[in-house]
Amino acid sequence: MTTLHGVRGCTVREFSFVAQKPGCKSLRISTEACWGRCHTWEQKPVLEPPYTHVHHRVCTYSRIRPMTARLPGCLPHISPLYHYPLAMSCHCAICSTVDTECETF
Repeated sequence: MTTLHGVRGCTVREFSFVAQKPGCKSLRISTEACWGRCHTWEQKPVLEPPYTHVHHRVCTYSRIRPMTARLPGCLPHISPLYHYPLAMSCHCAICSTVDTECETF
């Protein structure tokens, strides 16, 4: 694990979240996630409007370990298993909705 003081670039850090699933009680999970900054100023010219194609690179997983937690208090017909990734290593890459939330503000 990397401490956050003085970190530049993209790295693994400890992360906690609340796992939720309909029909089960929630559970706080601590894991390792990707964190950091990536240069996002890359532009490629194109011949049609808007005449540029921008690739927004984000700090995302390069290697993960699939993890499973058991949620408490699930209804009888609901599986208590909750799957999430544990980051083993991270890198800067174009945002992929397969494993990353790619919303912009």
